[in-house]
Amino acid sequence: MTWPVLVFDIESIPDVIGLRELRNAPPELSHAEVYNQWVAERKAEGKSDFMPLHLQRILCISAVFRNADGLKIHSLVDKDDKSEGKIIQQFFNIIEKHVPQLVSWNGGGFDLPVLHYRGLKHGVVADKYWELGEGGSYGDKEFKWNNYISRYHMRHLDLMDLLAMYQPKNNAPLDAMAKLCGFPGKLGMDGSQVFAQYLDGKTDDIRRYCETDVMNTYLLYARFQKMRGGFTEAEYDQEIAYVKETLGNLAPAESHWDEYLKAWG
Repeated sequence: MTWPVLVFDIESIPDVIGLRELRNAPPELSHAEVYNQWVAERKAEGKSDFMPLHLQRILCISAVFRNADGLKIHSLVDKDDKSEGKIIQQFFNIIEKHVPQLVSWNGGGFDLPVLHYRGLKHGVVADKYWELGEGGSYGDKEFKWNNYISRYHMRHLDLMDLLAMYQPKNNAPLDAMAKLCGFPGKLGMDGSQVFAQYLDGKTDDIRRYCETDVMNTYLLYARFQKMRGGFTEAEYDQEIAYVKETLGNLAPAESHWDEYLKAWG
């Protein structure tokens, strides 16, 4: 197994300001009224109320960063409803600095396209991430055959997509696979509840939920590494023990890790 590895997950909420701009909503309508009108229209058409990806405002980006120095869990959170562009830039700055392998669960289908659209909106710069190895006076030829953008390269590993053999009909939920492998799975909420939790002012609860989700992804990635020969059996067992030790050290200050470890058993 080669480090560094950056496992990531995002939580997003409807961009109601963007929605009202695109709908030319009259100023006398509140944000809630604009959103509820859109939901009602979608329902009348028999469609989902899930916002299109370009209108998914990123609230939280959580990551597990693993390198030779250890394992860190960190979240970038838009706490003031004005920092979406800042946290997206910070995320891509980490990629620029460390050039890690990115790992996600459905990152190619959701997380990365949302980061692309929202990053474009905010003028984010992400040179290394978009490197495609053109060569010449510009570009790194190493990225021509292994870059972050190609679906079939490993610089970004969408674990769900790969395990499904790139067939959407074969996709498995993160929560189900985590539990089947003996890991805790989702705790506290699921993605469908994030907007309601946000409206109730529970941004920190959303951050904790996102962190446990990204830890589930890291653990599945470690299991995958054992399956493909990146870890020996002994190395895998050592990594799992190390994760538990790391979370145990975090648990006194962050109660969700105590809950996570108890669910792990």
